[in-house]
Amino acid sequence: MKILALHSSPNEDGLTAATVERAVSGAKAADAEVELVRLCDLEIAGCAQCDDGWGKCRREGDCTIEDDFQTIRAKCREADALIIATPVYFGQVSESAKRFLDRLRRCEIGTTRERKLVDKPVLTIAAAGGSGRGCVTCLFELERYCDHMGMRPFDLVTVTRFSRDHKLPALEQAGRRLVSFAQELP
Repeated sequence: MKILALHSSPNEDGLTAATVERAVSGAKAADAEVELVRLCDLEIAGCAQCDDGWGKCRREGDCTIEDDFQTIRAKCREADALIIATPVYFGQVSESAKRFLDRLRRCEIGTTRERKLVDKPVLTIAAAGGSGRGCVTCLFELERYCDHMGMRPFDLVTVTRFSRDHKLPALEQAGRRLVSFAQELP
């Protein structure tokens, strides 16, 4: 069982990092092989919307921009399940998450080839460290990305600095359960 965890906060020690670490810990406790990728450490440009938005990604499923996106996309396709964790910025996903997810969605839904992310289990986490506001709208945005690509939401979790103490243990359990959920799928 291979799980890819995408962490999209520039803060290595903040709330988002703590949430993804607990989910990863749970998945590893269930004997999954987990790779953690920090999107902020990679070079991933925003979508160029080639050919008036109907570029090669929409026709053939391949992005023409050469950066770290292709490597992470391949890892997403190879994984049995995904964990996506983002800080909440102004009620939305982080900029690094948005750049990656915009391109992933465009390539995955536009392709005429096999759509590898359809029915892939995903655990999404929206972590608001400041006021705690905006979690729901951020989580809704994550759900829409996953829905567009046909992924199967295992769980959609909000965490604030106020709910941290009871949500971190729950995320560890969610990581464990994500493994068995993915194994139960046909």
